[in-house]
Parts: sequence; structure tokens; C-alpha cells
Amino acid sequence: MIIYHGSEHIIKTPVYNGSKRTNDYGYGFYTTENIELAREWACAGNRDGFANTYELELKGLKILRLNSPEYSILNWLAVLTKYRSYWQKGSVAEDAKDYLQENFGVDLAPYDLIVGYRADDSYFSFAQDFVSGVISLDRLSVAMRLGKLGEQLVLKSREAFLHIRFLGAEPVDAAVYYQKKIIRDREARRAYRRSKQLKDSVSGLFMIDIMREGITNGDPRLR
Repeated sequence: MIIYHGSEHIIKTPVYNGSKRTNDYGYGFYTTENIELAREWACAGNRDGFANTYELELKGLKILRLNSPEYSILNWLAVLTKYRSYWQKGSVAEDAKDYLQENFGVDLAPYDLIVGYRADDSYFSFAQDFVSGVISLDRLSVAMRLGKLGEQLVLKSREAFLHIRFLGAEPVDAAVYYQKKIIRDREARRAYRRSKQLKDSVSGLFMIDIMREGITNGDPRLR
């Protein structure tokens, strides 16, 4: 498959564990199948960058697809709470993080490649609201579809880095793509604010309900 990585630099040889641990899935090389998203990522700091293009050979790789039906959004959240920082402080949020990791955590170690949601700033704030009890699970699920949320593919293992081949890089103009990133993020936040003005159903599942009722993987209420 063809994948892309947006960066301020041309990266011919991705480095194993060369990223920050506090990225969505910890250390890894973060890519996308969407060239437009890669162009936005390349200019995330409002500076010109590059959309690096690679060919990834999937044969022989162990792949975790967090967006597949066997997983719920809570599995993704459990991974996010483990690696991402800047979660709200407070007893409910802290307890929620522990509960998610204990009951919905996914061990990434056996896998070479992770496919799942990406947590740009707007989406990370939506996840924070759910963990702190501000919105229901249904509202979170709706929010995650705002602003054309895409998937990311993360190379995690040394083996995965042997399966990638650099094809080239194109320059990306920040004057164009930084603005596109800002506009998409702004649209997602506006849509989210509008959705928050609607009342959650009394039957909606909040984080506190999930903890009190001991809900775990496989519960039909999570589908």
C-alpha cells in the first residue's frame, strides 16, 4: 500500500522509536493513506514542509485494527489515556483513566502496525470531555465523525520498519495547508459545540455509568 508522512523534513529512512512517547500510540512512525492529511501534518507548525511518500509491504506484518467491529471506541480511548498527556485533573477523570486502561486496554506489543483513529487537537478535547463526564458515549461517537476524521497507520516494531520503502517527497506550502488544517479543526469544534447544545438522552452511557455498572469489553451497550 502507499502511505504518507507529513513533516518539516524529507525523511528517506524513518527511525525506529524516533518519535515522542506521548503520541497517540506511543513510539512509532505515524502515517496516513490520505495525502491531504499528510500535507496538513507537514505544516502543523505553520511552516512549509514535505509530504513524504512510501510503499508499505503488509505481508508478514501483525496488524491491529482498532477501528474494526471487534473493538469499541473505549479500546481506542484506553490506549490514548495511556500515552497522551494533558488530561484533566480530578477524581472522576483520574478514576476513569484507570478504569479504561484496566478494562479496555489493548496490548500493542505483539503488533507491527496499528491502524486507528488519530487524535488531533479537536478530537483529543472531545475525548477529554467524555473521560471527565461532560458528554455521553453516544455524543462522543458522533463527535469523532466531525471534521472528516481519518485513520492513521503507525509502524511500531523493528520488523515494520523493514517493510517500508521511500518513494519521494513533495514540498507543501504552509500558506495553503496550515489554513486548511485550521479550518477543518475549527469546523469540527463548531459542530461539536452545536451538538453539545442538544440534551443527551437519559439512557445515554456516561463514563461514571460505565464504571458504576462494571461495563467491560463485549457489552452490547457499547455497540
